[in-house]
Amino acid sequence: MARQLPYQTVKEIFTRFEASEPEPKGELHHLNAFTLLVAVALSAQATDAGVNKATGPLFPVADTPQKMLDLGEEGLTGYIKSIGLYRNKARNVIRMSRILVEEHGGEVPSSRAALEALPGVGRKTANVVLNMWWGHPAQAVDTHILRVGNRTGIAPGKDPVAVERAIEDHVPAEFQRHAHHWLILHGRYICVARKPKCKACLISDLCAYEDKTT
Repeated sequence: MARQLPYQTVKEIFTRFEASEPEPKGELHHLNAFTLLVAVALSAQATDAGVNKATGPLFPVADTPQKMLDLGEEGLTGYIKSIGLYRNKARNVIRMSRILVEEHGGEVPSSRAALEALPGVGRKTANVVLNMWWGHPAQAVDTHILRVGNRTGIAPGKDPVAVERAIEDHVPAEFQRHAHHWLILHGRYICVARKPKCKACLISDLCAYEDKTT
């Protein structure tokens, strides 16, 4: 775990991220708040590309909680069986859809507590939906952000919640809304796990990582 970088250094890092990509986007395909919620729930221990391949045919058929209930667990399974843990995920999506219909009028709630009360929805999933759909400055910490936060010193912490808090505490407010997207994309394509691409990195001169590749 690298030391926490000074505030001005973190500010410069995100200034560069913003200049490079002013409006970063998540890579999970979705049509509305419900399909975003389903896509994120399906993405646990799966790649975005794999989820997109499965949901491409699914979402035109079931883009609301009621349509998902009408499809049923077995029908849903047929669409998502290429995704890891698909049986458990199908069960959770159907249960989630039923709760949305019965308790939320078929709408996706905009509160973290209500989202986390849904089957198969943890803090990370809730934060993605809050950020991407509702525009909240929520930080969805995945393995990429956990690695980048600790390796660079942008937001060190021993677990996802600690890194989430570090982002909230140390990243300037004007960058909070897009912070997790910049960090995810940086971890996915530049600051990769085994051999980070330091020569191609736009923040390598600011990063606290000691074992930079050459």
